[in-house]
Amino acid sequence: MIKRNFHYRLLPIAVALVLAGCSLSPDYNRPAAPVPETYPNASEGMQAENAVPAADLGWRQFFHDPQLKALIEIALNNNRDLRVAIERVEESRALYGIQQSDRFPTIGAGANASIQRMPEELRAGWASAPIVSRMYQAGVGVTAFELDLFGRVKNLTEAAYQQYLASEQARRTVHISLIAQVAEAYFRLRATELQRQIIEQTLKSRSNSYDLIKKRFDIGVAGSLDLYQAKSQLDQVRSDLQEIRRLEQQAQNALLLLLGDTPGPMLPESAPFSRDQLMAQIPVGLPSDLLTRRPDIIAAENNLLAANANIGAARAAFFPNISLTGLLGFASNAMGGLFSGSNRFWSFTPQLTMPIFGGGVSGNLDLAEARKNIAIAQYEKTIQVAFREVADALAGEATYAEQLDALRDLEESASESLRIAQLRYENGIDSFLQVQTAEVTLYNAQRLFLDTGMNSLMNRVELYKALGGGWNENTVQTDQEPSA
Repeated sequence: MIKRNFHYRLLPIAVALVLAGCSLSPDYNRPAAPVPETYPNASEGMQAENAVPAADLGWRQFFHDPQLKALIEIALNNNRDLRVAIERVEESRALYGIQQSDRFPTIGAGANASIQRMPEELRAGWASAPIVSRMYQAGVGVTAFELDLFGRVKNLTEAAYQQYLASEQARRTVHISLIAQVAEAYFRLRATELQRQIIEQTLKSRSNSYDLIKKRFDIGVAGSLDLYQAKSQLDQVRSDLQEIRRLEQQAQNALLLLLGDTPGPMLPESAPFSRDQLMAQIPVGLPSDLLTRRPDIIAAENNLLAANANIGAARAAFFPNISLTGLLGFASNAMGGLFSGSNRFWSFTPQLTMPIFGGGVSGNLDLAEARKNIAIAQYEKTIQVAFREVADALAGEATYAEQLDALRDLEESASESLRIAQLRYENGIDSFLQVQTAEVTLYNAQRLFLDTGMNSLMNRVELYKALGGGWNENTVQTDQEPSA
């Protein structure tokens, strides 16, 4: 009989252990990627299967400029946005730990004493009862431990875990973006420095032209129109020089903000400003690679998984909630004999709560399902944005080289046109207007060539970032897992 009763007592515990593995969250199926299967403007070499994925290309191998690599290292050690992202990961990890602790009982030790005096008419047994009563307790206990029969706590823990993973991917996104931002700020600064050199050379040339025409005007060979045309050309370049100085200082300030610190005087020498500062060709792979390579897409899927788990927690709220509170220890009315064998004390308090009018419970389920639908749309939108960023950068890769070749030819033609125009003016064949036109054409061609060269460099950096590149310091081989 005793054994039979013992089995009956174990039955609820066994059922609880079986049901504890239940989960009411929906089965997760990754949404289909709402983008084409291949990129436009991608050559066969860019999509080769045996190439190292762009996300595995180390930034030290992608960037060839020693000074830029030194600046990136400074930024990774000092940038404040990256520090905040790292602490966000620690915050999410702590929240996950707090939520995970609810899956296990909290066992604590404690002691309490109760001393009270009762009026005579309230004392049990009247005169025979003591005026002052005392109660001392000490022991270990479990307080309101929820039996997770329907997976509510389990799903909440899973949601917290996915949010922690999303925060880790957000840190990777900040890391990758920071490297791209430092490179772009560096190229912008280098371009403004070279623009300033072009303007200073043009200013010197036009100043010489103005002095020559002024002398010709003073002796009556040149007219006032030539003089004022030369003066207007000179004034325009003087204005451009102040503008480029301002832009150069602003570019330097932007770079310093990203670095988070002032670089020391021992920076390596910079490489010549050309497309050779970057890897010549980046393997782009297929759009499906983005799902497992781009950290913002991975983070969006983590948020979707968290929303899926929250639906399971909301569904579990429709079922009974069973919690246990228990205490095992000693109780006595005298402190001295508290821990004697005859004063053993225990209490066991199960509690069951069952929703009857579930308006709020039903609303929480509707809310969880709506948030999952939002997470699906955000996940799909993240994929679409990533696809567009890669496609835009590939469009640049397909056109910048020929554009730069054309601008290089334009600069040579404009330089030769200026030389001929100056000869014709000096020989009295043409007016100074022809020289002025040729000078403007050459000046604009030089600046446009430099701006386009800068944009081509920044476009390749954007392609590297769009493919998830920049997380690894050194290239990971194809037979290895990406480093964390």
